[in-house]
Amino acid sequence: MTFTDQMGRPVILSQWPPRRIVSLVPSQTEFLAALGLDAEVVGITKFCIRPSAWFKEKTSVGGTKTIHYQRVADLHPDLILGNKEENQQDQILQLASHFPVWMSDISTLENALDMMRSVGELSGKQMIANDIAAKVEVRFAELLSTPHTPLRAAYLIWRKPYMVAAAGTFIDDMLQYAGLVNVFSDRARYPEVSAGELASAAPEVLLLSSEPYPFAVKHQSELQEICPNARIRLVDGELFSWYGSRLLEAPDYFRRVRETLG
Repeated sequence: MTFTDQMGRPVILSQWPPRRIVSLVPSQTEFLAALGLDAEVVGITKFCIRPSAWFKEKTSVGGTKTIHYQRVADLHPDLILGNKEENQQDQILQLASHFPVWMSDISTLENALDMMRSVGELSGKQMIANDIAAKVEVRFAELLSTPHTPLRAAYLIWRKPYMVAAAGTFIDDMLQYAGLVNVFSDRARYPEVSAGELASAAPEVLLLSSEPYPFAVKHQSELQEICPNARIRLVDGELFSWYGSRLLEAPDYFRRVRETLG
């Protein structure tokens, strides 16, 4: 069977539904678990920490950007799931020359919903996938119906140097659903910003993510000095950046974050 991935590439599966799947993206690995594909998923990355049982039991094929080709090859996959942003192009091209590789490309909620439905079709779990996607869609629609005053926010993902999530990212789309206006929407992707640039942007809210940099309470004081008028919150990075079944939890989490901001 032939499918088309989110990068517009044809993906031919000689075995459908696939019996041996390798997932190279943590949020998509968690989604595969939600689809009930325990027996079918044979390989994951060292960053695929959920579900915890899979992290302990499944074969690790390296990091999302340091995939060990031979480990993947030894698993004889009939489907590999990757992502344009999280995986390296050269490694994906090497894998795709020998195995079917379906790539996601996600910067919006709509992209995430499309990924879920497509992976459901790919894996023979379309009914379950469509049900999850429908529930996510309803919960985000309900979130948008909640009245609030938009707040200007910066979302930090790294320290030394400071890096933020800007336009064209999934996090930026999630900020908008959370009722926050990204002060770096004039920048693209994940730019480095200086302390001076942070101060000049004058965010009302600074969100410090738990990943990829593990921001903690001890980092708040240095940022409060840079942006003395900002309300600073530590936030769960998975709920702002994971685009699989974790999205079922995100709307309620965004509401709780907003409640702490007033």
